[in-house]
Amino acid sequence: WRVCLTAGKGNLCSKNVRVDRTEVIRTCINPVYSKLFTVDFYFEEVQRLRFEVHDISSNHNGLKEADFLGGMECTLGQIVSQRKLSKSLLKHGNTAGKSSITVIAEELSGNDDYVELAFNARKLDDKDFFSKSDPFLEIFRMNDDATQQLVHRTEVVMNNLSPAWKSFKVSVNSLCSGDPDRRLKCIVWDWDSNGKHDFIGEFTSTFKEMRGAMEGKQVQWECINPKYKAKKKNYKNSGIVILNQCKIHKMHSFLDYIMGGCQIQFTVAIDFTASNGDPRNSCSLHYIHPYQPNEYLKALVAVGEICQDYDSDKMFPAFGFGARIPPEYTVSHDFAINFNEDNPECAGIQGVVEAYQSCLPKLQLYGPTNIAPIIQKVAKSASEETNTKEASQYFILLILTDGVITDMADTREAIVHASHLPMSVIIVGVGNADFSDMQMLDGDDGILRSPKGEPVLRDIVQFVPFRNFKHASPAALAKSVLAEVPNQVVDYYNGKGIKPKCSSEMYESSRTLAP
Repeated sequence: WRVCLTAGKGNLCSKNVRVDRTEVIRTCINPVYSKLFTVDFYFEEVQRLRFEVHDISSNHNGLKEADFLGGMECTLGQIVSQRKLSKSLLKHGNTAGKSSITVIAEELSGNDDYVELAFNARKLDDKDFFSKSDPFLEIFRMNDDATQQLVHRTEVVMNNLSPAWKSFKVSVNSLCSGDPDRRLKCIVWDWDSNGKHDFIGEFTSTFKEMRGAMEGKQVQWECINPKYKAKKKNYKNSGIVILNQCKIHKMHSFLDYIMGGCQIQFTVAIDFTASNGDPRNSCSLHYIHPYQPNEYLKALVAVGEICQDYDSDKMFPAFGFGARIPPEYTVSHDFAINFNEDNPECAGIQGVVEAYQSCLPKLQLYGPTNIAPIIQKVAKSASEETNTKEASQYFILLILTDGVITDMADTREAIVHASHLPMSVIIVGVGNADFSDMQMLDGDDGILRSPKGEPVLRDIVQFVPFRNFKHASPAALAKSVLAEVPNQVVDYYNGKGIKPKCSSEMYESSRTLAP
């Protein structure tokens, strides 16, 4: 038996690429393959995969004469969100037999951890006539091409032959390119104000050796001046450099959190203000065309189709704002579009679409365009999540609006508050309005501040006008608005010191190596 993997975007059958094949396992009805399929992961894209199982005859290894035993289609997002995905193999005609296939995901990436180091020195050579040396330390990474790259330079400790430099943090990639045996060159200088610093001595080490200073231990090196060593018969060293602390800080990735069980809680909010136009009029942004989805539906489906892979129950709260709602027809800025305030969730993205289409005839489009209430509503749920102290749920709020918001001050206040919570806000501007004022909510051009001057803790807002993607595929819009989400998730949890619920080490000990 052999498994083949093909990959594609959108319709798998139209543009697919064969990724790889496993080895052939003979005379076995429950094969476990050692072959690993390596696929690049992009959260902001729907990456469709198809696995096919073939029975290879004993005298031929090709697929042309092999028997097709079944296939399974899924997205890469479904696999990584569940870590272990089992589905029935479907034969031609999509008929399910008794066979199934299990695919297990594992992240393969560079080392994003960082290390905290604290050095001091003892009895350094005195290079100054009227005072003691002013030493500082430089650490260089030795590259494969024999060049060297400065990794860190400490501060100068004035007039001290036994300095204690401040601890510092550096990424493991910067320090040693992820290779613990890579040579590191460390040089101690005596600082001079004219920039012509005096060489005191040097030594070489590795990150592997520096890790000996973990758990309260010390590592020390003789600081050597090669010229003195060659000329002076009784030369020992130019001082001792001591590493007092080597502390490794684990930087968890987006996939660490997703594969650890973190769910993406997707919420949508739709603008029902009068500026959209009468939904019964074909010029309205809310007009329901029998064959062509409007811009609201296009943006909703493009973003929701990706987020739904990371939510196990596929139930999505959907709200509206800026309309008069039955039965009293009072204006609301955070009403459930299924008109069930106790349970605003819709079953899947299709459920949101149906609720949207169903509610339109029952509403009176009105105004103004206030989005602070809906941000505050989702922020309340995100705030309750912080009480768990776990990476269980991260909230994404998609706001679809046709105009510049009218409660900018309140919205800025709400966003600053939300930046302290496990939450991101995506705003898609629908229609041809002037959205220039909306750009200030996206922190790319500067730091967003509340009316009181408090800055956002982290950038959580992404704004895009839909018209920029009007003639592009839905995938292009989703890629633009969701590309920053993985970093926003990581920044929040790492900033709070919250580890994934299920550590990669626990998973590693129990995982199978291949599909």
